[in-house]
Amino acid sequence: MADKSLKGHGLGSRSLADGAGVELAARRQLSFDCPKGHHFTLTFAEEAELPTEWECPRCGKTALRADGVPPAVKEEKHQRTHWDMLRERRSIPELEEILAERLEQLRKEQ
Repeated sequence: MADKSLKGHGLGSRSLADGAGVELAARRQLSFDCPKGHHFTLTFAEEAELPTEWECPRCGKTALRADGVPPAVKEEKHQRTHWDMLRERRSIPELEEILAERLEQLRKEQ
């Protein structure tokens, strides 16, 4: 068993695969400016959707693109109430009918 060991070779340190003939995907550089004055550049694939904001690697603030593309405005959803969800399932006439039935049932119980 000792004759089968791989002495002197870092098993996880280097890849034995040959990099010849490997064509890398097309890439593009995109620069960002942090509000604290930090400037950094990231590499993205050519076909990737480019972000308008990125977290600064130095301070963690939200950095904007240096080319001036404004951040996308996110559509804000209002918080749905129980009434909103009920109105999605029932119309006002249906609700009035259910209320009348329930009131009649309660009156009979008393």
